[in-house]
Amino acid sequence: MNREYHKWYSPSLHREMELLIFGHGGAPVLVFPTSKGRFFEYEDRGMIEAARWKYDGGGQMAVCVDSVDAESWYNREAHPRDRALRHAHYDLYLTTEVLPLIRTRTGGPLTTTGCSFGGYHAVNYALRHPDLVSGCVSMSGAFDIKQFLDGYYDDNCYYNNPVDFVPGMTDSWYLDQYRRMRIVLATGERDICLGENRRMSGLLSAKDVPHWLDVWGNGTAHDWPWWREMVQKFL
Repeated sequence: MNREYHKWYSPSLHREMELLIFGHGGAPVLVFPTSKGRFFEYEDRGMIEAARWKYDGGGQMAVCVDSVDAESWYNREAHPRDRALRHAHYDLYLTTEVLPLIRTRTGGPLTTTGCSFGGYHAVNYALRHPDLVSGCVSMSGAFDIKQFLDGYYDDNCYYNNPVDFVPGMTDSWYLDQYRRMRIVLATGERDICLGENRRMSGLLSAKDVPHWLDVWGNGTAHDWPWWREMVQKFL
């Protein structure tokens, strides 16, 4: 399997950023780590190995990025305004630095994915950039970032909080793009984020946005063994 390590100084974030690429072509998948996770987490947790045949065969290419969660939403020492602004810088890094790299490696429609808080990133980025992303697969995601804001709210917060900007969306261009997108919300019957996924599903349904809410049974909860099974089904 092709495995590439990349590191460069990001002008968007003003620090070095790292990522891993798996596979040599095929459909690109932008992979977000869990809360405050690192770019190597997806590989270390067996998610690449779980779907190895897709990368070996050239059908898929995973690009596993680093997070800046500890500097943005989870940075309790910073003012919430600055947490949201740091996330905006991360969005710029993804759009102007990571996506161009992906396009030098492979074409085709881009899918975003992630587990837990990575599921938030996958859905949020896809819905913010439906011109760049054609699908998103969230596994046990949670989508409301108000818990990180200590009562503060501004446009950066609003436009990075899908549970607010989706119901508030009236722009027909965005809604048309959403309706063409493949959106998967995978969760489990014992998942701590089950309610969040049902809530997000309801908001999408209210906007007539097709999506797949898949609630797994058999005691499925919020952990890697189930996510390794989900990745084989949805990606």
